[in-house]
Amino acid sequence: MNERIRQLLAGYVDGELSEAERHEVEQALDKSAELRSELEDFQRLKEVTAVVKYADLPDEVWEGYWQSIYRKTERGLGWILLSVGAIILLLFGGYEVFRGLYTNAEVPLWLKVGITGVAAGLIFLVVSYGRQRLFAYRRDRYREVMK
Repeated sequence: MNERIRQLLAGYVDGELSEAERHEVEQALDKSAELRSELEDFQRLKEVTAVVKYADLPDEVWEGYWQSIYRKTERGLGWILLSVGAIILLLFGGYEVFRGLYTNAEVPLWLKVGITGVAAGLIFLVVSYGRQRLFAYRRDRYREVMK
Protein backbone atom coordinates (compact mmCIF):
# COMPACT_ATOMS: atom_id res chain seq x y z
CA MET A 1 0.00 0.00 0.00
CA ASN A 2 1.21 3.47 -0.81
CA GLU A 3 2.80 5.10 2.28
CA ARG A 4 1.75 8.53 1.05
CA ILE A 5 -1.92 7.52 1.19
CA ARG A 6 -1.47 6.31 4.78
CA GLN A 7 -0.01 9.68 5.70
CA LEU A 8 -2.99 11.45 4.15
CA LEU A 9 -5.62 9.44 6.04
CA ALA A 10 -5.69 11.66 9.13
CA GLY A 11 -6.05 14.73 6.94
CA TYR A 12 -8.82 12.98 5.03
CA VAL A 13 -10.74 12.25 8.23
CA ASP A 14 -10.32 15.88 9.38
CA GLY A 15 -11.31 17.29 5.98
CA GLU A 16 -7.95 19.03 5.55
CA LEU A 17 -6.92 17.68 2.13
CA SER A 18 -6.97 19.44 -1.17
CA GLU A 19 -9.43 18.24 -3.78
CA ALA A 20 -6.70 16.31 -5.61
CA GLU A 21 -5.42 14.64 -2.44
CA ARG A 22 -8.97 13.73 -1.36
CA HIS A 23 -9.63 12.18 -4.77
CA GLU A 24 -6.34 10.26 -4.56
CA VAL A 25 -7.26 8.86 -1.13
CA GLU A 26 -10.76 7.90 -2.24
CA GLN A 27 -9.39 5.98 -5.22
CA ALA A 28 -7.00 4.12 -2.95
CA LEU A 29 -9.85 3.37 -0.51
CA ASP A 30 -11.89 1.82 -3.32
CA LYS A 31 -9.02 -0.57 -4.05
CA SER A 32 -7.87 -1.54 -0.53
CA ALA A 33 -9.84 -3.17 2.28
CA GLU A 34 -6.83 -2.74 4.56
CA LEU A 35 -6.84 1.00 3.94
CA ARG A 36 -10.59 1.19 4.60
CA SER A 37 -9.98 -0.56 7.92
CA GLU A 38 -7.31 1.99 8.83
CA LEU A 39 -9.72 4.78 7.86
CA GLU A 40 -12.34 3.32 10.21
CA ASP A 41 -9.73 3.25 12.98
CA PHE A 42 -8.94 6.92 12.37
CA GLN A 43 -12.63 7.81 12.40
CA ARG A 44 -13.18 5.97 15.71
CA LEU A 45 -10.12 7.69 17.15
CA LYS A 46 -11.49 11.07 16.09
CA GLU A 47 -14.85 10.29 17.71
CA VAL A 48 -13.21 9.24 20.96
CA THR A 49 -10.87 12.21 21.15
CA ALA A 50 -13.72 14.59 20.39
CA VAL A 51 -15.43 13.71 23.66
CA VAL A 52 -12.30 13.46 25.82
CA LYS A 53 -12.08 16.24 28.38
CA TYR A 54 -9.18 17.47 30.43
CA ALA A 55 -9.38 15.92 33.90
CA ASP A 56 -8.82 18.60 36.50
CA LEU A 57 -8.93 18.40 40.25
CA PRO A 58 -12.33 19.17 41.77
CA ASP A 59 -12.93 22.77 42.81
CA GLU A 60 -13.13 21.75 46.48
CA VAL A 61 -9.54 20.49 46.39
CA TRP A 62 -8.27 23.71 44.86
CA GLU A 63 -10.27 25.86 47.27
CA GLY A 64 -8.79 24.01 50.24
CA TYR A 65 -5.32 24.40 48.85
CA TRP A 66 -5.62 28.13 48.22
CA GLN A 67 -7.31 28.77 51.56
CA SER A 68 -4.17 27.79 53.41
CA ILE A 69 -2.77 30.93 55.04
CA TYR A 70 0.76 29.62 54.72
CA ARG A 71 0.48 29.28 50.95
CA LYS A 72 -1.14 32.68 50.56
CA THR A 73 1.51 34.35 52.70
CA GLU A 74 4.33 32.44 51.04
CA ARG A 75 3.25 33.35 47.52
CA GLY A 76 2.38 36.91 48.38
CA LEU A 77 5.72 37.51 50.05
CA GLY A 78 7.57 35.83 47.20
CA TRP A 79 5.86 38.01 44.58
CA ILE A 80 6.46 41.15 46.62
CA LEU A 81 10.17 40.41 47.05
CA LEU A 82 10.58 39.46 43.39
CA SER A 83 8.75 42.58 42.22
CA VAL A 84 10.59 44.94 44.58
CA GLY A 85 13.95 43.42 43.63
CA ALA A 86 13.23 43.72 39.91
CA ILE A 87 12.03 47.30 40.31
CA ILE A 88 15.12 48.30 42.31
CA LEU A 89 17.45 46.76 39.73
CA LEU A 90 15.62 48.36 36.84
CA LEU A 91 15.51 51.76 38.58
CA PHE A 92 19.24 51.56 39.22
CA GLY A 93 19.79 50.69 35.56
CA GLY A 94 17.65 53.67 34.56
CA TYR A 95 19.62 55.93 36.89
CA GLU A 96 22.88 54.74 35.34
CA VAL A 97 21.53 55.42 31.86
CA PHE A 98 20.39 58.94 32.80
CA ARG A 99 23.17 59.76 35.29
CA GLY A 100 24.57 62.49 33.08
CA LEU A 101 21.14 64.07 32.92
CA TYR A 102 20.68 64.00 36.71
CA THR A 103 24.11 65.46 37.50
CA ASN A 104 23.83 68.24 34.93
CA ALA A 105 22.85 71.43 36.80
CA GLU A 106 21.59 73.06 33.59
CA VAL A 107 18.74 70.57 33.19
CA PRO A 108 15.61 71.87 34.98
CA LEU A 109 14.28 69.91 37.96
CA TRP A 110 10.84 69.46 36.40
CA LEU A 111 12.44 67.64 33.43
CA LYS A 112 14.40 65.36 35.74
CA VAL A 113 11.25 64.57 37.73
CA GLY A 114 9.24 63.96 34.53
CA ILE A 115 11.83 61.60 33.07
CA THR A 116 12.11 59.79 36.39
CA GLY A 117 8.32 59.38 36.55
CA VAL A 118 8.09 58.01 33.03
CA ALA A 119 11.00 55.61 33.61
CA ALA A 120 9.62 54.43 36.97
CA GLY A 121 6.14 53.96 35.48
CA LEU A 122 7.55 51.90 32.61
CA ILE A 123 9.53 49.78 35.03
CA PHE A 124 6.47 49.07 37.17
CA LEU A 125 4.45 48.19 34.06
CA VAL A 126 7.17 45.86 32.73
CA VAL A 127 7.36 44.03 36.07
CA SER A 128 3.57 43.83 36.30
CA TYR A 129 3.26 42.54 32.74
CA GLY A 130 5.99 39.95 33.36
CA ARG A 131 4.15 38.70 36.44
CA GLN A 132 0.88 38.50 34.52
CA ARG A 133 2.46 36.51 31.66
CA LEU A 134 4.13 34.12 34.09
CA PHE A 135 0.81 33.66 35.92
CA ALA A 136 -0.99 32.87 32.64
CA TYR A 137 1.79 30.55 31.40
CA ARG A 138 1.76 28.48 34.58
CA ARG A 139 -1.97 27.92 34.29
CA ASP A 140 -2.02 27.11 30.57
CA ARG A 141 -3.21 23.51 30.35
CA TYR A 142 -2.11 23.17 26.76
CA ARG A 143 1.40 24.66 26.87
CA GLU A 144 2.96 21.27 26.13
CA VAL A 145 0.79 20.72 23.06
CA MET A 146 2.79 21.36 19.92
CA LYS A 147 1.32 23.97 17.62
